[in-house]
Amino acid sequence: MSYPKLIESVIEQLMKLPGIGRRSAERMVFWMLNHPHEDVLAISNSLTDLKEGLRFCSRCYNFSEAELCRVCNDISRDHNTICVVEDPKDVIAIERSGVYKGVYHVLLGNIDPSEGRGPQDIQIPTLFKRIETQSIKEVIIATDPDNQGDMTALYIVQHLKNTNITLTRIGVGLPMGSSLEYADMSTLGISINSRRPMVASG
Repeated sequence: MSYPKLIESVIEQLMKLPGIGRRSAERMVFWMLNHPHEDVLAISNSLTDLKEGLRFCSRCYNFSEAELCRVCNDISRDHNTICVVEDPKDVIAIERSGVYKGVYHVLLGNIDPSEGRGPQDIQIPTLFKRIETQSIKEVIIATDPDNQGDMTALYIVQHLKNTNITLTRIGVGLPMGSSLEYADMSTLGISINSRRPMVASG
């Protein structure tokens, strides 16, 4: 015997979430059925607010609820140092380490020719524009230590090699092929503090 269509519809929608199989989706549905209407409505409203209220920072492309994110709006940060990451989740990971006091630039992806994704398809042009218009002293490249992350890092370094900007790359303690968002706080702190210079070839 199958569930009523209303229940089945919600189960199917919940199964679209990462890591949620049918049994987990069923448990969620019955949790909602067994809790007050106000609790379920609060979840629904929060999801709507998330989609309608969250945006990308107009300067660094981090998640933000306003024109500028909290990091870009913080005058106590070192705005002459930019840490370049692939994803807003990487910003959260580095912030949790508590060691970095500069600002960020989120690329919203990486260079991956196999996926047809080049520099113009992510926020690399806006990074270069930002560097041209601001007094940037150091660019810390914190893309993931995998093939796509390294390719992205090398492209950025090649473009900036004739400037007076210090170019560094984190990586100490981060295994090849890993992702910043899954690194522990201690490892990320060591990686930021032990960043190494990057030199473009040619």
